[in-house]
Amino acid sequence: MKKLTHTDSQGNARMVDVGDKTDQHRYAKASGFISLSGDTIKLINKNTLRKGDVLTVAEIAGIQAVKQTALLIPLCHTLILEKVLVNTIIQKEGVLVECEVCCTGKTGVEMEALTGVSIALLTIYDMCKAVDKTMTINDIKLLLKTKE
Repeated sequence: MKKLTHTDSQGNARMVDVGDKTDQHRYAKASGFISLSGDTIKLINKNTLRKGDVLTVAEIAGIQAVKQTALLIPLCHTLILEKVLVNTIIQKEGVLVECEVCCTGKTGVEMEALTGVSIALLTIYDMCKAVDKTMTINDIKLLLKTKE
């Protein structure tokens, strides 16, 4: 088994020291899905939900979440982000959310991408909860992580 990087020799939680690493271009893409009733999808498409434009608000919430990841996840490093893109794609049975994050730095951006997807999905849930009691959030996953 690989040694955990967020613990010291006594097993105590520690932020990873990345001081000796060189800067590299970092990229991550994550996705997740929220299943919705057909009626809810129609309301989203028509932009007639009482809380407003669900997809735009979810995308903005995802971007905001990416920028706050280091405050939400205790051992994440604060990063200077170069690109954050959150896309919501309506599908037959719900909404697919994808998040892409880029930076040049000493550590990856996968947690930021996963956080962006998670918060965008939770925002959709919040905005639709009054009209849809069947929603489920599924398949939040990292699709790609690169460094060059």
